[in-house]
Amino acid sequence: MGPADHSHGQLNMILSRLLTSIAAASLAGALQAQTNPGAADTGDSHDGQKLVNVESPDAIAKRLQWWSDARFGMFIHWGLYAQDGCFWKGQDGKTEHMMRHLQIPIAEYEKIAAEFNPVKFSADEWVRIAKDAGMGYMILTSKHHDGFAMFDSPGNDYNIVKRAPFKRDPVRELAEACRKHGLKFGVYYSLGRDWHDPDVPTSVKADGNRRSNTWDYPDEDKKDFSKYFERKVKPQVRELLTQYGPIAVMWFDTPEKISRAQSQELLDLIHRLQPDCIVNARVGNRLGDYAVQEQNIPAGGDPQPWETCLTLNGHWGYKKGDENWKPAETLVRNLIDIASKGGNFLLNVGPTGQGLIPAPSVERLKEVGAWMKVNGEAIRGTAASPLAKLDWGRCTKKATADGLLLYLHVFDWPKDGKLVVPGIKMENKLDSAILLATGQPLGSLSDGDGTVISVPATGPDKISSTIVLHLTKPLRLAPASEARKAGL
Repeated sequence: MGPADHSHGQLNMILSRLLTSIAAASLAGALQAQTNPGAADTGDSHDGQKLVNVESPDAIAKRLQWWSDARFGMFIHWGLYAQDGCFWKGQDGKTEHMMRHLQIPIAEYEKIAAEFNPVKFSADEWVRIAKDAGMGYMILTSKHHDGFAMFDSPGNDYNIVKRAPFKRDPVRELAEACRKHGLKFGVYYSLGRDWHDPDVPTSVKADGNRRSNTWDYPDEDKKDFSKYFERKVKPQVRELLTQYGPIAVMWFDTPEKISRAQSQELLDLIHRLQPDCIVNARVGNRLGDYAVQEQNIPAGGDPQPWETCLTLNGHWGYKKGDENWKPAETLVRNLIDIASKGGNFLLNVGPTGQGLIPAPSVERLKEVGAWMKVNGEAIRGTAASPLAKLDWGRCTKKATADGLLLYLHVFDWPKDGKLVVPGIKMENKLDSAILLATGQPLGSLSDGDGTVISVPATGPDKISSTIVLHLTKPLRLAPASEARKAGL
């Protein structure tokens, strides 16, 4: 390239970067607005703090390996609250917390169980929906805050088999279906909130209210968490880990008043019964294998293993009238964004009282699955981006026997046919660049700031198109977190 051509090329490059920066600012705002609606009510006084490792990092990483590779899972909030879409006797219960919102007495709430008969439930269908979406694992609410167990619990008859006309065990059926279809299966368990038990106190929250059952059991001072822990928590956790074969994840919620000794005792029980079972941080007191980000994608990721859980609309449980569904573009880009920061994405569905995953959820998951069918290798088994913030999209990486693959997720396809990748220079030995969807080879050249990839006029996917770079020498780049701090 001669001097005049070089100057012209530099001008085009500057204009391209300016346009993509404007587009990226708009995109970042939209993503943030949809994934960070406010502080979640986690019931965890240690939420957001660094976890305490009581095992070696290698032991934790080994247990987490399949989970880190999967990157994408299905969360299922399902219980009595779904019977009439979070309504009770015509009153709007707002969310799956409707028992507390409406202060429904236990004697009245139990009557819902006598009507709960989700005859359209099919474990095979739910698992196929998850698998076709590209998900690698599934987490079901085995007991939510209302205290009703969605499994056959010999130690407590307030459960779907003993109290509901359904008489079937969804945990058993889903565990078997997941094994059949090759997904990992785990269970959610509400730890420090149980509105059916008399001994579950909670602290006063920012809104001035507690999250315990104060309408049936008003005297908080009389409540003894240790009685509940021994009478219900430990027996039911033991049942979940001994009745259904391998349980890949114990996903606890709202630890509330659990002590450090009790959290450790629970971890020890789990690993004694199932050594490979992974446990989230809401076992309490900064213990567990990975951190939880609820309805939030952290801007800079997290140095410890982490997972973002998000709703498909505005509720975890099925809510009549909530049609505020996230579009497939948002879901796919959230998945990419999370993977590019080294996290996992647990995407929630709220089945109906009949046992069906709502059609709008299924439709969107099919769209996500179509994208994953083409681009799944750019998500599964990948690690966080080594690059600084990218104006046009995101990056994931994967080690190979002879070097490194960088997956460039291009949200905003360059109009001038030139994709600028900052930080990748000639000494990094770029062996090849291809479009993942078609296998089409792409040209490249280095400039002072990185590498420019020559791309077709239009990308193969309007949501996100993937370019694969194969490098045969180690990258020598500042860590992405340091680059962000430096404003690069």
